[in-house]
Amino acid sequence: MKKLIIALAAAVAAVGIYLIVRSGGPQKAVKTNTPPAIGIRVVAAENFYGDIARQLAGGAATVKSLISNPNIDPHEYESTVQDGIAVAKADIVIENGLAYDTWMDKLLSASPNPDRIVITAGKIAPEPLPGNPHVWYGIENIEAVSRAIASALEKKDPAGGEAFRGNLARFNGSLAPIRAKIDEIRSRYAGTPVGLTETVYLYQTRSMGLRVLTPLAFERAIAEGNEPAAADVAAANDQIVRKAIRILIYNRQTVTPITANLLAAAKARGIPEVPVTETMPAGKTYQSWMIGELNAIEKALAAASGH
Repeated sequence: MKKLIIALAAAVAAVGIYLIVRSGGPQKAVKTNTPPAIGIRVVAAENFYGDIARQLAGGAATVKSLISNPNIDPHEYESTVQDGIAVAKADIVIENGLAYDTWMDKLLSASPNPDRIVITAGKIAPEPLPGNPHVWYGIENIEAVSRAIASALEKKDPAGGEAFRGNLARFNGSLAPIRAKIDEIRSRYAGTPVGLTETVYLYQTRSMGLRVLTPLAFERAIAEGNEPAAADVAAANDQIVRKAIRILIYNRQTVTPITANLLAAAKARGIPEVPVTETMPAGKTYQSWMIGELNAIEKALAAASGH
């Protein structure tokens, strides 16, 4: 009881804090401003989920994304003490799951909270690819995730439900240009042989109807940070030497000596190379990130086919 009384007294005193300002004359007491309300605390493992949460919350939440640097390989990310504190205080946590961000599971376990809502994208994605955790590249998957985020926001702030639902409708509508671009590329280039250095872009190549020739085992090995089998490396290189692929799509966050050799070989033979990322680049929204990569793919395919 004594500790509680002391804590309450400290809190009351803090409300009336005065700053003593010296301005060349007598000291004056200036009352500090009350800090703005924090709102719903949302922590996202990756910044694209954080961006979507920010769009849906519309100012009703404070959103923190733990991975926001596109130069960091999410598979090798190591959480910090600050990350743990943010997760412990969070009302809503968004993670990818599917063994992609296992460090987030450790942070959640370290601070049990029955009132915290945890959204795991990999568990609710309606169209996951086998063994491929990059579900955010599937538009149907991201729609399911956005619905879950809007629902969680409404549970934490029922009074804001109408606004959250309106923001969700606007977000889903903003995905239309992405769908249209995918359809456009498919109508012009379906069946075109392409190469991939790893699995991150398989969701999009499938949607566009592009034919990936790179051995899947090679892609998975690179994505998981493992050494591909020599036969798979030889096959991927041979496809470039023979110009069997029209473009080479590579994840610039997981460039290894092996993939660097493939990029050099493609460049030497005039095969267009298209970089993509796992983490959303700075200054982008989820929508502008997706459409930007699709435009780059379209441009490369046009250059490779001569039209």
